[in-house]
Amino acid sequence: MTIATTTDGSWLSTLADWAVSLMDVIGPAGAGIAIAMENLFPPLPSEVILPMAGLAASRGSFTVVEALLWTTAGSVLGALLLYGLGAWLGVDRLRAIATRVPLLKPEDIDRTVAWFQRHGGKAVFFGRMIPIFRSLISIPAGITRMPVWRFALLTAAGSLLWNSIFVLSGYFLGESWHIVERYADILQYVVIAVAAVAVVWFVAARVREARDSPNGRGEPELD
Repeated sequence: MTIATTTDGSWLSTLADWAVSLMDVIGPAGAGIAIAMENLFPPLPSEVILPMAGLAASRGSFTVVEALLWTTAGSVLGALLLYGLGAWLGVDRLRAIATRVPLLKPEDIDRTVAWFQRHGGKAVFFGRMIPIFRSLISIPAGITRMPVWRFALLTAAGSLLWNSIFVLSGYFLGESWHIVERYADILQYVVIAVAAVAVVWFVAARVREARDSPNGRGEPELD
């Protein structure tokens, strides 16, 4: 059975068609592979892949339980790969990088690590339900060496909840699954806007700090 996606000719549609073709060829495992890839390459739209898995389940290609299990397994696999990247980077390497990046300081890394050590569990769980951050949240978990079992459990729980919304929308709405996609797009735009505002605020604050400091670098002047 072939499932049609959007046909606007964009590169995102091409990626979505590739993901859907995996489901056509190897069933629910294809959905899991596509979602694992989505974690590593966030522009690959989970808001398309997941409803397509639900739509395929509604047509009898596989069961909805298989769709949920495979997509959640794919989410955990992709997240673990990014966790490994974070563990490889480590705090010391990031602090060294921060000394070479304009407007960044090693203390920024320390504050971020301290925050994640306090709130990492909630960040991983709820982060799985926020576009873009769904992937990125795995990296600080690796950097801070959150226990792998805890990270995997929280990732699986958050991913199952997020995946269920979209898989079940495809299962019950059928060809009308685009209704849910539109709301997901709005959420993604809001997240991008908030992130952009935060970056602008951070840069402006650091530029002002550097301009007002005695040595012009945002550092206290030594006696």
